[in-house]
Formats: sequence, structure tokens, C-alpha cells
Amino acid sequence: MLPFDNKNEFQIVVDMPESATLETTAAVTGEIEALLRTLPEVTDFTTTVGTASPMDFNGMVRHYYLREGPHLADIRVNLLHRKKRKMSSHALVLRIRDQIDAIAARNGAVIKLIEIPPGPPVLSTVVAEIYGEAHHGYDDLIAAAKTVKQRVAKEGGVVDIDDSVESPLRKVFFRVDREKAGLSGISTQNIVATLSIALDGRSAGVVHIPSEQNELSIVLRLPRAQRSDIASLAKLTVKGNGGRSVQLGELGRFEESVYDKTIFHKNQRRVVYVVAEMAGRGPAYAVLALQSFFRANPLPDGIRIDWRGEGEWKITLDVFRDLGLAFSVAMLAIYVLLVYEMGSYLLPVIVMLSIPLTMIGIMPGFWLLNLLWDQPVGGYANPVFFTATAMIGMIALGGIVVRNAIILIDFIKTNTEKGKSLKDAIIESGAVRFRPIFLTTGTTMLGAWPITLDPIFSWLAWSLIFGLLVSTAFTLVVIPTVYYLVYRNRELPQMKPQEEPSPTG
Repeated sequence: MLPFDNKNEFQIVVDMPESATLETTAAVTGEIEALLRTLPEVTDFTTTVGTASPMDFNGMVRHYYLREGPHLADIRVNLLHRKKRKMSSHALVLRIRDQIDAIAARNGAVIKLIEIPPGPPVLSTVVAEIYGEAHHGYDDLIAAAKTVKQRVAKEGGVVDIDDSVESPLRKVFFRVDREKAGLSGISTQNIVATLSIALDGRSAGVVHIPSEQNELSIVLRLPRAQRSDIASLAKLTVKGNGGRSVQLGELGRFEESVYDKTIFHKNQRRVVYVVAEMAGRGPAYAVLALQSFFRANPLPDGIRIDWRGEGEWKITLDVFRDLGLAFSVAMLAIYVLLVYEMGSYLLPVIVMLSIPLTMIGIMPGFWLLNLLWDQPVGGYANPVFFTATAMIGMIALGGIVVRNAIILIDFIKTNTEKGKSLKDAIIESGAVRFRPIFLTTGTTMLGAWPITLDPIFSWLAWSLIFGLLVSTAFTLVVIPTVYYLVYRNRELPQMKPQEEPSPTG
């Protein structure tokens, strides 16, 4: 979810039903390719059908490098350089999402639009893990996953919904009647060889075409329509005693069954995954809403949902928890240093009032960014989120804004020690120190401005800019005012004297 991005590529992942053929999957990717050719921002794309595309970081964390089968396909799309197009890759993905969803709906497929890099190393943005007790069968988990999937589909901003449940895949087994085959003088090996040629094919030679550089193989195999039809396969003939041809249907029977579904495990427990992506909405809002719903409408007894697994929710909680602890430790360290320097337990608290003032700038600042930049694309919102990097910027502000308060307090104390009244010292501190505070704040903000062009750390820069702007303005008013209210009738604390250099230096 990075509106200020400069990525020049994205990926389209196609999941057809497991029974789909390679030709069907290729036809669906052909529809997507036709759409991509109409986009002026697209320079080229590479399609891989039936096997995984070359592995990268995205494919590694989402296990795309393991994708193999006739029902799977990947399309890597390359875009013009960010300077040569108006839309970011994120906005472009939002613009074509409805058209891609229409192709998926027509063909019964699940087509995912993946931005590169996708963000944190997770299986998907939103992941629900469904677990049961020991007495629950895997079918119970699958039934619960369908309920979860239906509810997730109703949640606003949730797209590309999928699960780890495999579709029923038909399996045909030919059971040989050994007595009939023996009477006809036909071995099991002959039957297997006949079916192998009909289904898999066998090379009958090569042909040289003048216009082709490489020779072409001639493969004998039944057309797909016939090799997919049991009745047609039963009419295949195998030569028996005396060269007499016998149909396969007289030598045994075809039995239909279903392949066993893959049972996924995590930490030695059976699990079913329901995964989804987000468009125009933060994943935290969707997960909180879904958690609230399933608390009020729980799944069958003993079956539970874990949202803190392979999705962004766990990373979000862990990151903001750790950053919150880091922020607390940083504030404590600043307080200890100020107490040591100022020789007072109360004065550092007044100085550190400038830190919470940064929040007055950061939160409304992000709200203002949304007003300016959140222009819906393709019917989806395109908001700005308060991310972990923005939190890092807020922590960094703690040490920066304290400096301005120290400059003011130090000037006030210096003037009062020279005999000026507290009120006159406070007024003069604002007049004299305004310019250096304004210049240092301005240079810091200008230094952070180039970082706003980065797709990841732009939020850190915006935190610095908005926090400095508002906190500095409030610091010039709030800190002197609180200082006056606290110390107007009290003895001013003495700053720790600086050590004089020795004569010998």
C-alpha cells in the first residue's frame, strides 16, 4: 500500500481450478495479456504457464517458486520508469483490478495482483489460520474455512480471496481382468504400453522444416477430447493371440475416484489457510472487524481462527509493540540525562512536554496527506497509512524537539541569573531564540524532504516534517508558559555548573 512508490513492475498470479488443462490456463493468460497490451505504461511482460517463474524475494516468502502444474501461471509486468508515467504502480494496479477480476469471474479462476516488493515477508496481507481439535477431521476445517472465506469476501477493501483447499481432482484407474487378458494372450505390460501411447504420446521420429532452425518431433497421441473420455479409451484395441485386436473394455474396467487432498500442517497441527489482499484500506481495520464478527459469531465448538500467523497482522502488532517499547526506553534515557544535567526532577518534565506535542503535528499531518493524495483509482481508495517507518520518525523526533525546549529554558535561566524578572526573561527568550530555532527546524525539514520520494521511508520523512513544524510552533508557546506557571512563585533550579578547564589545559 505505497502510493508514493517508484516501483517499475508488478506480478499477476493466476490460479485455475486443479482440473484445468494447460491450454485452458494459457487461454486465460492470453486474455490478461490482451488487457496489458492496451496499457501505455506497460513496456513488456513475461508469461510462465505450468511452472514457476524465476524465484525472487517475493516468490520466496510467498512460496510462488513451488508453483507447478497445468492450472498455474505467472505474468511479470514491467512498466515505464516512474519519471515517464503519471501513475504509480500501486495506482495502476488499482486501475486494472476490476478488469482483472472480471476475467477471473468469467473463467472461474483466482487472479492475484501482487506488487513488488509486496511489503513484509508474509504469505499474504491477510491470513486466517483455521485450527481444530484432535477429534476434528480435515473436512471440518475445510467447512469452517468456507464460512470464513464467505465472511471475508463481505469485508470492505478485501480482494484476491483464496484458500489452501484443493478442488476435487478426478482420478481414473484401469483395473485389468487378468483372466480375460490371459485368455486373449495379452499381458498387463501390453495394456500399460497402449494407454501410455494414447495418453502421454510417443515420439515417432523428427521432421526437418527449412524455415525452422531446430528439428521438430513427431508425437503420436490421441486428441485431448478422446483421451479425456473414458468411453473412447475403452474402445482402444490391443493385439492378442494371432494378431486379433481386443478392445480395452473387454480386458477390464475403468474406475473413477478422487485424488486425496493435501493436508497442510503448521507446528504439527492440521491447518487450513484463508488468504486475501487489501485494496484501498489498511489490513488492520479489516482484521479487527473480522475478529469482532467471529467473537460474536463463533465457529463450531473447538474450531478457532488465528489471525496472528502468516499475515501482516502479527508483524504489525510485533513491530508497533517493539517500537513502543523502544520509544519508552528512549524517553526514559532522555529524562535521566536531563535530570543529570539540570539537577531537577521537575524541569526535565517541562522540557519533555515538547515530545507529545509532535503527535499534534503527525496525526493531523497524515490526515492532511490523505485529503491531498487520496484520489480514488478504479473505484478504490488510495490512502496514506501510518506505517512502522512513520513510527520510527516519531521516535527520532523525541530527541530533536527536546533540543528546542532546552534552548529556551537555558536562555531563560541565564537571564534570570543576571537579575532579570522571570516574565521578562521568558519574553526575551522567545524573541531572541525564535530565529535560531526556526532556522534549525527549517533546515531539518528541508533535509527530510528528499526522503519523501522514497517508497518505504517517505513516511519517516513526513513524520519528521509534520512533527517538527507543529511541535516547534507549540514549543515556543507551551514550554515558556508552563515554565512560568510552575516557577513564578518558586526558587528556580540551578543548572549543573560546567567544569572550568585547568590552567595547564
